[in-house]
Amino acid sequence: MSKSRIEQVVEELAEPILEELNYELVDVEFKKEKGDWYLRFYIDKPGGITLDDCQKFSERISDKLDETDPIPHRYYLEVSSPGLDRPLKRDTDFVRFKGRKVHVKLYRSVNGIKNYYGSLIGLEDGKVVIEDEGQIYSFPRQDIAVIRLVVEF
Repeated sequence: MSKSRIEQVVEELAEPILEELNYELVDVEFKKEKGDWYLRFYIDKPGGITLDDCQKFSERISDKLDETDPIPHRYYLEVSSPGLDRPLKRDTDFVRFKGRKVHVKLYRSVNGIKNYYGSLIGLEDGKVVIEDEGQIYSFPRQDIAVIRLVVEF
């Protein structure tokens, strides 16, 4: 089974648990690092996720993964908060965080620039739209390596 298919399967297994606990799945990753495989869930909820929340979800998803055994080899399970600079992945993220400052990192530079910062206007016709000092920028989603919230103090 491919890496992306495993991510899809475990996300489907996690959804009922997340719904029951009133948590949001921000992202799921299945990747190999230094010879070991890691399955990572990034979860959130209004008001922020706590260590106890991570533990509760970890126990529940671990039981479900043991029961269904969708990954044919050894891996480490990790559950954590997405952090203050969380990535925006889902369409709902672009509605929820409208008006917030974001960092857009592109795969390839546009006008010699790969990193853009600005206020999130939203997602329009498959393009991420931001505004910076009166200038509007629009980036096709497939051209974006990552878009994250900017932490402002």
